[in-house]
Amino acid sequence: MKTQTKKMLFTFIAWFAFTTMIAQPNDVAAIKEVISKETEAFFGVNKQSWADCWHQVPYAYWSYSDSTATSFVQGWQGDKGLEKTFEQYFKTAKPSKAVITRDWLDIKIFGNGAYARYFQNVKDEIEHDVTSEMRVLEKINGKWKVICVGAIAKYPNVPTVNH
Repeated sequence: MKTQTKKMLFTFIAWFAFTTMIAQPNDVAAIKEVISKETEAFFGVNKQSWADCWHQVPYAYWSYSDSTATSFVQGWQGDKGLEKTFEQYFKTAKPSKAVITRDWLDIKIFGNGAYARYFQNVKDEIEHDVTSEMRVLEKINGKWKVICVGAIAKYPNVPTVNH
């Protein structure tokens, strides 16, 4: 009886370790894909595709800071939520054919949550700063969704502080 229990336990642990090793690369690829899709939809002025990348919850959060302004938006719905805040942008902006590149720094997965950090460079008709970007995502019904965006301009002549 004890030997059979040990075999079952060993089999379960081996199966769990194997499926975790397989899931990790698939999740990393899916996380990169949803981040790319969210950004491309934003620059392409595709509101539905952009919104589909978000987990539309009260704790959703977006922030951006560069040489011209610093802003943040909390929550998805309501007069000051993400949906309403970007409504005018999606009605009036012209789609950009931006070439977007990323230098991925970290992607950490913890259960149904993930943290991603990277540098992003946008090349189009408007001059953009390289940004240091961060995303927090949740896995909902098997799909990764953005819940937090943080983007800060990375200035070439300002030293970076690493701790």
